[in-house]
This record gives sequence, C-alpha cells and structure tokens, in this order.
Amino acid sequence: MKNIQAIRGMKDYLPKDTALLQRIEGILKRVLEGYGYSEIRLPIAEKTSLFKRAIGEMTDVVEKEMYTFNDRNGDCITLRPEGTAGCVRAAIEHGLLYNQEQRLWYIGPMFRYERPQKGRYRQFHQLGAEVFGLAGPDIDAELILLTARCWKTLGIAEHIKLEINCIGSQSTRAHYRNMLITFLEKHVSILDADCTRRMYRNPLRVLDSKNPEMQTLLNDAPRLSQYLDSESSDHFTGLCTLLSQAGISYTINERLVRGLDYYNRTVFEWVTTDIGSLGAVCAGGRYDGLIEQFSGNYVPAIGFAIGLERLVCLVQAIYPDFTVQPTIDIYIVSYGIGTKSNAIQLAEQVREALPNLKLMTNYGKGNFKKQITRADKWGARIALILGENEVVTQKVVLKNMENGQQEMLAQSETVTRLSQILHYGERHYGN
Repeated sequence: MKNIQAIRGMKDYLPKDTALLQRIEGILKRVLEGYGYSEIRLPIAEKTSLFKRAIGEMTDVVEKEMYTFNDRNGDCITLRPEGTAGCVRAAIEHGLLYNQEQRLWYIGPMFRYERPQKGRYRQFHQLGAEVFGLAGPDIDAELILLTARCWKTLGIAEHIKLEINCIGSQSTRAHYRNMLITFLEKHVSILDADCTRRMYRNPLRVLDSKNPEMQTLLNDAPRLSQYLDSESSDHFTGLCTLLSQAGISYTINERLVRGLDYYNRTVFEWVTTDIGSLGAVCAGGRYDGLIEQFSGNYVPAIGFAIGLERLVCLVQAIYPDFTVQPTIDIYIVSYGIGTKSNAIQLAEQVREALPNLKLMTNYGKGNFKKQITRADKWGARIALILGENEVVTQKVVLKNMENGQQEMLAQSETVTRLSQILHYGERHYGN
C-alpha cells in the first residue's frame, strides 16, 4: 500500500520547526503590541466574490492561484490567498470603521496554488497588520519603522533592504496604463509569453517581470513617476522625509507596483538576497479606495504582510546554528513499587502553585538511570526524584541538572525550594 503523504506544497511543522517559528512569531507579536496594535482572528475561508472584487479579477492571484470550490449549498468559497480583504470585510461587518481609527494585526495560514519552492508553499503563513482611518504619510512611516524594529530585534537588519515607490491614484494609473500599453505594443515581437499575456490584462505587472531581457527593455519605457498627481507626489515626499529623518535607509524602485489591484500611493517591500534570488520577506502599501468600494464610505487604509516561511529561511541562513530545542524546567523521576501515584500528585501540586513552569512526569518503563537521561534530553533544569523510601517518608530528592548537586527535602517544601532556585517570584519565570 502506498504511504499517505502531505499534499504537494503543504508542509508539516515538526516540534523543533514549530519551536523556532513560535520564537520568531513571539518577537513579531511583542513589537506589534508595543506599537498599540490589537489582534483580530479571521476565517480562513471567505466568499470568492470578496477576493475577486478586492484583489482584481485580472490579477494572477485570482486568475490562477486561488483554491476555490462550491460548498454543499452551492456557494462559491475560497481559501484566503491573503489577509487584507478578509480584515476589511470584518471591519465593515462589525462597525469598526465609523469615526474610528483601528490598528489591527492577524496571523495564520494563506493558500495559493503556485509552484512550490524554498520559502514558498501552497499553504503558507503570514503575519499582517492593517491600519484604518489615517490618511497621512506619518502612519506609512510608522508601519515601516515597526517592521524595521522587527528586523532589528531578530538580528537580521543588516541582511534586509527597504524598497519603496509611489503608484499614485487610480486615475494616475489609468493614464499611465495607456501609455505603457502603447510602448509595449511597439515591442510586442520581443515580449516574452508572460509579458504578452499581461500587456492588456494587467500591464503594470510587466514592470515586475523577473526576465532580465524584459527589464532591459523597460529602461526605455515611460516612468510612472512622470504621471503622478500632485497629492500623491506630496504624500510620497512627506514619507521619504520622515524615513530619512528617522534614519531608515531605502531605495526608490519605480518598478515596484505590487500584484494586487487595491493598492494606491505608497507601496513598499523589504527584500533580501540571502535566501537565493532577490525575494520579498515583507510587503505592503496603501489601499485608500478599497473600503469605499465595499461600503460606500471612504476610509483611508494601509497595511503589510510578512511571509513567515521566508522569514524563517532568512533567520536560518544568517544563523545556521540557531535552533530552539523543546525544553522543560522540571522532570519528575519515579521508580519502584507504588511511586507513580505520588509522582502524579506532586506534579499537580507544583503546577497549581507555579503554573508558568514547564513540568514533565516520566511515564512508562525505565530505570532510574534511563529516566535521568530523559530529563537531561529534555533540557530539564531540575529533576525531582521519588523512590519507594521517599514515598514512605514523604520526602523528595531535588537534583540540579546543571551542576549535579542533590538535596533531600520534605515534599511539602518542594514549591518553596523550587521558587528559590528558579527565582520564580522575581522573574515571573516562563512569561
């Protein structure tokens, strides 16, 4: 019988992988909360019409990459390919946008049917943030500063670079789109298949071509910056000034347009070459017209998303020896007749008094030596040892696994002694 395997492009996270992912996620969450952002939890499936209207029917995501199906009621459902559309839908549905500012973040799996490769899967994970109700370049700058602090805290700031651009208003892009099409038509004989397909359906994405020959051709193409409206231009100048004053280095990439229709004005990407070819680890921008498209009410908005798989790849590339092993604080060893029940009771007493400590009790077979080996394997700082004599006398042997020292104490004194050794009260150990 053929072994059952995971669906191609969908990855299992084993305990050691999950531990590293959780460490990185924890750092990102603390930075977001430090800037006053609140978590929102969103469904992984939405009505397909939401993504078609928000992202754009002519985009690669909608045309080729969405996981879409009809449910038992005949409704067309899509597994979310990105988080912004669902967050906007939730904010409108629950009245979060009327005369209010909102700073929200979310985390979870996204789904796109594309060629699996390193750091890019068909089920992947993103941490995203969205800000509703603020129109100035100052909030654009804060989001970029926030992400810069994430990289600094992770120790990867020197390996990731910021690219920014202004893509103007919808009317700006409509005019530029016509000019770009006219240019491409003059060179249609040398366009590659991808650019030919996009030329009329989504011509701005031609600017993002990964084909070096196409990029050389585009050197002679009209530039979007030549067609910017004055408000967009002033907004972008304000953003650049704020970033420079804050000490944030950036490159203006006039071919950065992002692949989703809802963007306007500011767009940005944090890119790296440390995981192969140039790749974006974080990307975002403004989408001031999207909420009005759904609700009829104009609400300015901006957001970003971090690709967690790519971020993990980058951290591992920079720190190849950086791993997070599952560890515990206390391991309870019990051997001999009638010791197991006492071990279980002692474990629960410790958990009740010191709830943030990580404690594991040995179960199954294993002599004293094997159990101590298991305690060491789990990285336990303390082993609590119960033999038949200890059960009778209501004592316990406490072994410091870091220096090998042992002491005998009454079981009733265990919690107090553990608090002293682990400095539980002073450090709030485990938080």
